[in-house]
Amino acid sequence: MNINNKILITVVIPVYNEAESLQELLMEISTALSGKNWNAVVIDDGSNDGTWNIISQLSEEYPLKGLRFGANRGKAAALAAGFNEADGEFISTLDGDLQDDPAEILPMIKKMKKDHLDLISGWKKVRHDPAGKRLPSKVFNSVVGLTTGIHLHDFNCGLKVYRSAAAKTLELYGEMHRYTPVLAFRNGFKVGEKAVNHRVRKHGYSKYGLARFFRGYTDLITVLFLGRYSYRPLHFFGGIGTILSFAGFAINVYMSILWLGGQSIGNRPLLLMGVFLMLAGFQFISMGLLGEMILRFNPRKPYTITSQTK
Repeated sequence: MNINNKILITVVIPVYNEAESLQELLMEISTALSGKNWNAVVIDDGSNDGTWNIISQLSEEYPLKGLRFGANRGKAAALAAGFNEADGEFISTLDGDLQDDPAEILPMIKKMKKDHLDLISGWKKVRHDPAGKRLPSKVFNSVVGLTTGIHLHDFNCGLKVYRSAAAKTLELYGEMHRYTPVLAFRNGFKVGEKAVNHRVRKHGYSKYGLARFFRGYTDLITVLFLGRYSYRPLHFFGGIGTILSFAGFAINVYMSILWLGGQSIGNRPLLLMGVFLMLAGFQFISMGLLGEMILRFNPRKPYTITSQTK
């Protein structure tokens, strides 16, 4: 990998069993970025089809660094490793199945500069995927846009371009690769999108099943929670706890008035509900306090520096 001159573009490519596609993909990247100072990081996410041998061979022909996971860890982990190794001013991500067009990278960078963006996400406006993938994706994108307030047509497009500063602030795990625009926006970076050419898969088959949508939605809950309450857990748990405790207290006051009036309340379900709500409320408040204590002893910076002077 060229380290003598400043790298303009690093292309990060997570792959899993894509041995048939890699040679053609690197040729296309080399053609698309001809004349630019570029390199690539290819992450083999536990492939078992000879993908690593192809990566090793290509590293002798192209400015490419290969990383190999001992077992399949998922796309988010692969991207995290690639971002950590990337040294370009811009970092582009591509899927390894040839459906993303490397010729889109430079036009995306041009739009980034024009619109002063820090992350630009590809939009597969004309999508060459089975209907079984297109329909759930539309629902997913609509839900993410509605809940996060970031309205992109295609959060999960593998083709994205980041400024290095934006990519390196992202903490990726699980299925968080779907939410990089959300995470970057929450860190204070400007996000946009561009319609890109999407192509028919030439080799192999999609590695993602229906289970990925369930995992994606559960990680959306994580993104929403951490984005709003990561540094103030007591505001979340304490708020719920206070409401429950107040409701329980009100019920118990009412039951006490009935008891003082001579009514029997020992067999009233409402009494049990009042006690339960107060106990549940105290537990939620305790969870919030524990979260605050964990933050106190394991502090994290509650800010992200998006740019700085020399």
